[in-house]
Amino acid sequence: MFYDLNVPYTTNHAELQRTLTFLAELGYNTIALSHTIHGKLPANLTSPIPTPLPFPTPPGLHILTRLTLPLLSPATTPRLPSLLPHYDLLALRPTTPQTLLTACQSPATHLVSLDLTTTRLFPLPRKTLALAVQNGIRFEICYAGAVLDNGGGMARRNLISNATALVRATQGRGIVVSSEARSALACRGPWDVGNLAMGWGLSGERGREAVGREARGVVARAEGMRSGWRGVVSVVFGGEREIAKGQAIGVGKEKEKNGKRKAEVMEERKEEEEERPVSKREMKRRAKRARQETNGGEADPGGKTQDGTANEATSATVAARKTPNTANKTPINAAKTVSDKVS
Repeated sequence: MFYDLNVPYTTNHAELQRTLTFLAELGYNTIALSHTIHGKLPANLTSPIPTPLPFPTPPGLHILTRLTLPLLSPATTPRLPSLLPHYDLLALRPTTPQTLLTACQSPATHLVSLDLTTTRLFPLPRKTLALAVQNGIRFEICYAGAVLDNGGGMARRNLISNATALVRATQGRGIVVSSEARSALACRGPWDVGNLAMGWGLSGERGREAVGREARGVVARAEGMRSGWRGVVSVVFGGEREIAKGQAIGVGKEKEKNGKRKAEVMEERKEEEEERPVSKREMKRRAKRARQETNGGEADPGGKTQDGTANEATSATVAARKTPNTANKTPINAAKTVSDKVS
């Protein structure tokens, strides 16, 4: 699948329809219509792009909405999270090194779209760009300004020079190529875009990924941020729970959350305990209890009967063992006296 994430929206619906139809014929599957706001953000911001579009689109073409916001001051960033519900994508266009740092550090940023047709581009710090790419932010290169160059080739030279500097600063990672075409004449196919990217320092594989895998990652990340929590947990509506008549959940002390009485719950718990496997210690206790019941009060190996009284025979035996046997022993003094008499 191929993506073109920057097609400016215009009220000239006839020209916009021709552009979308031509992009679909070139092989693009997903196109983002861009709306640019210059100056101060309005208090009540709404997307001017109608959904669905008032004209027929080619079958199988997925249309997204995008907001391109030029950053003139870092003071605009606190309102960026409030813009996400109105658009599918949010692209920031920094104009100074301070706004570039702000755009790379903002968690609401999906794309950083630099105007590469300018004569002098501010420095691009590698560490800042590498950290932004690691956080999921992608950098966009738009080629339509260089294709339809009416200034004697100046915009084309600036685009080649600045795009090469951007590729060198990012080491070819996190690059997305879009058209920003206002007419069908400025559109190019995905494979032609890959050839253009090779002139900027990207490899053929990275050039194809710039209109494929990298752009798809931007759309997926934006969808996760809009419908999930920090892009990790997706919020899915699973429907409402139906409650039967006469079944009050959480009403009364005699019922639990599942609508059952406590007596029924206790019976179920007893049945579950009976079904559980018996341990070896419990098996020994049950065997001992069964022996005592079958003996009918006779002594067990411990010397006690069932009612806890000691057996007389067992007590006598124990006493005999403890009594010392003095009959077989001869005092030492008596033995000495007998030996003296014999001598």
